[in-house]
Amino acid sequence: MRIQKLQLKNFKRFTDLTLDGIPVSAKLVLLIGANGSGKTSVFDAFDYINKQYGHNRTTEPNNYYSKNKNARVEFEILCDEGRFARRFNNDGGTFDMGHSAFIGRSSLRIVPKIQEISYNESTIKEDIDAPKSYIDYDTRFNADVIKYTFDINKALREPAFKGQSADTVKIFQEHIVPFNTALKNIFPQSEETALQLVQFEDALPGQPIKLIFKKGGSHINYDLLSHGEKQVVIILLNFLVRKEQIKDSIYFIDEMDAHLNTALQFNLLKEITENWVPDDAQLWTASHSLGFIDYARQSDYAVILDFDDLNFDIPQVIVPEPKDRMEVYEIAVGKDMLARLFQGMNIIFVENKDDQYYNNVALSNTIFVPENNKAAVYHKARASEFKGIVDRDFLTDEEVVDIETTYPNLKILRYYSIENYLYHPDNLAEYYSQKDLPFDLKHYKAQLTVEKNAVVGNMVTGLAPNRMSYPFYGEQEKAKDVRQRWFKNTGDNQQHATVIWEYLRSDDFETFYKVFPMKNNATQLPQRQNIPPSDLTKTTWFKEQIQRLVDGSN
Repeated sequence: MRIQKLQLKNFKRFTDLTLDGIPVSAKLVLLIGANGSGKTSVFDAFDYINKQYGHNRTTEPNNYYSKNKNARVEFEILCDEGRFARRFNNDGGTFDMGHSAFIGRSSLRIVPKIQEISYNESTIKEDIDAPKSYIDYDTRFNADVIKYTFDINKALREPAFKGQSADTVKIFQEHIVPFNTALKNIFPQSEETALQLVQFEDALPGQPIKLIFKKGGSHINYDLLSHGEKQVVIILLNFLVRKEQIKDSIYFIDEMDAHLNTALQFNLLKEITENWVPDDAQLWTASHSLGFIDYARQSDYAVILDFDDLNFDIPQVIVPEPKDRMEVYEIAVGKDMLARLFQGMNIIFVENKDDQYYNNVALSNTIFVPENNKAAVYHKARASEFKGIVDRDFLTDEEVVDIETTYPNLKILRYYSIENYLYHPDNLAEYYSQKDLPFDLKHYKAQLTVEKNAVVGNMVTGLAPNRMSYPFYGEQEKAKDVRQRWFKNTGDNQQHATVIWEYLRSDDFETFYKVFPMKNNATQLPQRQNIPPSDLTKTTWFKEQIQRLVDGSN
């Protein structure tokens, strides 16, 4: 189940709040905003729905949830495929989402020590151990520990009473590997210092179950882990033990980043979103942490809803933030602090996720920041002190020079895209030489020429239309600058596209290669196979090309 639209009326802080435009592809919905901006109130609404319609049904007094005590609380939720579009309120209404549509954890969930509790199968199945309200302390981790160890014990012991051998490999793969793999992904330490679960000890009279972790040469009981480590263990075990309950649900968890540094915040949200949230479920979490915002901004699975500085005494509609809006980082780090952090640094915006290639070069005093597309980079470089690098695509030599002259902060790759640099003959020649492997540079160039000639005929009709998406000179509309026509449905565009066509028709390597899309062509050539792109960014040739581009010496 995935929410696409949510409306709350007369609920806690909200007079009339609508969250709209959430795409069905959103596996993660991140609520951002300063403390007290209303993020947790959305989760209070989910919890309220659960308490009225879920397994563990209780009803808080209406005056706890109502903003206006004389008016009713109202909800409207629209989910994927229109399956659950219903309106309901504290007087009753219609509900058709299943008994466990919402599963939530509040920020008050750190269990400092594992405790003995009363437990049976319905504890987890029917969420009996849930706190009475979202502001109460959540100790469900104790039940998760019991269920986790019970399942392993059951899998080991049941076969013995049937005269069979337990499938220990299967037990290991189902119960231990996912947990320890996630710990490695979130805490990327060396093998010598990595945190790993190595055993558990069953409860003894007067003593609870013990989870024992290995860290370096030490074996550590859960009780002695750091707060941040406990936070991760609690969340992972909750997903592992209650995976059946989480299917086809909205799983909401407040301040999942607590007690973690920025890098670990990013790792945690990435791990949970991509590997632990079922494909038919949706994760909602609230944060003002830099790591969470950074992941959600980069991820194709995520949307960001900004609650900051809104007056909820009047109706408000919040839609997902554009991924190219860098201001979302200001929730975590204010403008003044950002300026101080990067003072003296050369900040360069690049397209899509190409920052991973540029940053691998490790240019002195330079940081590359991803933007969603060419237009976003162009606008940053045109209207701010920041610099940008965009793909050349189908630009003529004349256009490259003119654009860089008009926009001094904008640099254009001398080849079609970054892949043209990665798989350039000179770059591959250096890579293979470092590996002491044979590489025939002349033969590789000849192969590229053959590949180009095989596809070039199909490219001619798309040259001019593709160029119409380029943003250059768009801001000069009122000036009627003749250069605007270069990238519109005009004869000027057709003339420039003809120049590109002549480049592509040439069999001179440096002539055609600068506008030949290597990202989608010649991908099957054996010289390109089984090479991590990151390795191709570490050559001297690649670094020199990027350095020259940044310095403007190309």
